[in-house]
Amino acid sequence: MADRDPEVIKQEIDAARSQLAVTVDTLTERANPRRLADDAKSRVLQLVNTPAVKATVAGVAGLVVVVIVVRFRRRRQLR
Repeated sequence: MADRDPEVIKQEIDAARSQLAVTVDTLTERANPRRLADDAKSRVLQLVNTPAVKATVAGVAGLVVVVIVVRFRRRRQLR
């Protein structure tokens, strides 16, 4: 190790430093809370806009309306 040229060692250190800076920048971008929230929001919107999810939501909403109407009618009959 002692027989290595100091200039080569300096170049290797500079290259490692540059690579580390790129890695830190990449990690900083990936861990950005606003970016993470935007990515999650876009994934949810893509999922919700699929026909299967739209049909499921419509079916559940219809079922909720039916349950509310049935309960309302039962309460009126009990009076």
